[in-house]
Amino acid sequence: MPRSFLTFYFILFDWISSALAWGAFYYCRKTFIENKDFAIDATFFKGVLFVPFIWLAIYMLQGTYYDVRRLYRLKIFSYTFFSSTIGVVILFFLLLLDDNINSYQLYYKSIFILFLIYFTFTFIPRILIVSIIVRRVHQNKSGFRTLLIGGSAKAVSIYNEIINLPKGIGNDFVGFVNLNGVDKLLEPQLKYLGHVDQLDLIMRNNNIEEVIIALEISDHERLRSIISRIQGGNIKIKISPDMYDFLLGSIKMNNLFGAMLFEVNSDSMPIGQQIIKRVLDFVLSAIAIVVLIPFYLVMALAVKLSSKGPVFFTQDRIGLNGVSFKIIKFRTMFIDAEKLGPQLSSENDPRITKVGKYMRKLRFDEFPQFFNVLKGEMSLVGPRPERQFYIDQIVAVEPQFLQLTKVRPGITSWGQVKYGYAENVDEMLMRMKFDLLYIKNRTLALDFKIMLYTIMIIVKAKGK
Repeated sequence: MPRSFLTFYFILFDWISSALAWGAFYYCRKTFIENKDFAIDATFFKGVLFVPFIWLAIYMLQGTYYDVRRLYRLKIFSYTFFSSTIGVVILFFLLLLDDNINSYQLYYKSIFILFLIYFTFTFIPRILIVSIIVRRVHQNKSGFRTLLIGGSAKAVSIYNEIINLPKGIGNDFVGFVNLNGVDKLLEPQLKYLGHVDQLDLIMRNNNIEEVIIALEISDHERLRSIISRIQGGNIKIKISPDMYDFLLGSIKMNNLFGAMLFEVNSDSMPIGQQIIKRVLDFVLSAIAIVVLIPFYLVMALAVKLSSKGPVFFTQDRIGLNGVSFKIIKFRTMFIDAEKLGPQLSSENDPRITKVGKYMRKLRFDEFPQFFNVLKGEMSLVGPRPERQFYIDQIVAVEPQFLQLTKVRPGITSWGQVKYGYAENVDEMLMRMKFDLLYIKNRTLALDFKIMLYTIMIIVKAKGK
């Protein structure tokens, strides 16, 4: 069953179970707690219709619907228990706290009954759906489109180990790619899709969802480059155990009875926090644009009077998943500043206008990028987007730079706070280290900390 349909059915059953649970609780509250006659009135219908949306919002922020095919029984139990606890507390303060009661003990009784009903009504259909999914995976009737990287004896060994497991672990092998154009030992068993140099195209054309890397010890030097090209989005990466010490970031093994493979976790931010982050990006940027309208007008006038040329400066930058977009800034340089080709700015760059120097020191030139955030091209916090011209130079030295394109770029970043505007490729590489560290450790708390430091830089006019 396609992922979208499975997600739809999961959400539908959650909505139905939440509506039934609220109806059952409403009946219990009226009859057993308030000792009143139960009646299906307008209040009852409002609760049945609208309360489920509160639960769906909690489930979504929790990450339940991110990929329901990867749920398992223990995970859905913990998800349901946690969401039931949080949801009951929210509903208590929203809908139950103002009830007329004779004793506070009735509050405790209401909370207990509400939790018991919601957990039971929600968990039963969920565990049935997840059990069906797990059984289909074990029977090799459902799985994730998997690409095997490697064509040597090790790749053959890993492939045979997986397909000969008593229970399937969800790998629907599409084919394999090799690294040297010679090793094709898997070809009799698995379709050969091409060389690793064509990896991006192969993954895109075959809708790959999972990648297993089977490299020999002599191939470890290429591991970092391959990981950097794959990481990001919904693609899971698994590697053989002897590569453990060669990776940066967290690695986990989540299948007790499967093949001896480790899963590379490329993003430390939970799905719920990612959703909250995007909501905050949109809301805070919209507020900032409205509040800063007088500031925009003053800056536009200052730029216009500083030199000939447009108020705004746009430039192609590489964003999420390598997609190009137009970044928007207030113009801080004279027109035709790059008539001799791409050039990075320096502290005493003669191309920068007098007004531009102050704007760059205060980071005022970056403020129009709130529009980029609203369009979904950028985030408030994330690695700074670069031009393809410089990305090509950096990747030739450090392939891990490509990992920065796997998340949405930001107006400010950890690297930007530390180094400001880079004057050369070496400084870009130094800034990259902090941005990579951010990706491996990013949380909402870290985002707020980076934004706070950015505000301090603006206030103290210490921008570079």
